[in-house]
Amino acid sequence: MKDYLIDTHAHIDMVIGIDKETGNETTLQDVLKEMNELGVKKAIIPAVEISTQDKVAELANSDENIFGMVGLFPSEAKTYTPEFEEKMETLAKNNKKIVAVGEIGLDYYWDKSFVEKQKEVFIKQIKMAQHLNLPIVVHDREAHKDCFDILKENKAEKVLFHCFSGSVEFMKECVREGWYIALGGVVTFKNAVKMKDVAREVPFDRLVLETDSPYLTPVPYRGKPNKPAYVRYVAEEVAKIREMPYEELVNITTTNTERFFGI
Repeated sequence: MKDYLIDTHAHIDMVIGIDKETGNETTLQDVLKEMNELGVKKAIIPAVEISTQDKVAELANSDENIFGMVGLFPSEAKTYTPEFEEKMETLAKNNKKIVAVGEIGLDYYWDKSFVEKQKEVFIKQIKMAQHLNLPIVVHDREAHKDCFDILKENKAEKVLFHCFSGSVEFMKECVREGWYIALGGVVTFKNAVKMKDVAREVPFDRLVLETDSPYLTPVPYRGKPNKPAYVRYVAEEVAKIREMPYEELVNITTTNTERFFGI
């Protein structure tokens, strides 16, 4: 039985540092201490920009329970170059703590003016992940059909939908492909009926948990910066929705995470 949680998606590189408003500093050791206090042992850091890849790799190498990804967020698609792709490949090949390509995908919420470029870069990174034999962590915001179609057309197999926001029906389509579903803080929100329905219906062998810290903070800390330790509150809510023992859900989701990422 696994008796610890894993946060599958934590922007720890954004969590640590000096708070501009308070002047207080948060270190990686502070983050790890809080995680330990709430029963969270491991966390995985996604990459989003060209400038953060090295920092993510550095953090992943600084502690045995921290892991990282390489990847470019869809809103950064215009910055993608062959040189950057080569850098990501080199980082992944030379670093066993890089365990996935992510977060990559499509985002039609903020800006639809370069959708084709987003698709092009998404496909390039899917192919890179396949070349590296690494799983893919997908950012999909208001782009469900296009994300699904691109993944399927490019024969992506080991896929995790980060911060899943689709319907139960879309979840079932993804699960039929063998893909994984990550639930985060939104599932704890009182009016998040759709996400609670997904939490109730998603097959146990395809479910993992995340925070997306410092964003999407779960209840009871909604409105404050999110932390990897708070994945505990996500787990408690999903266990409540599924009417099952908390310890059983921890075992299931941690086992799934370690299987998916190979950690």
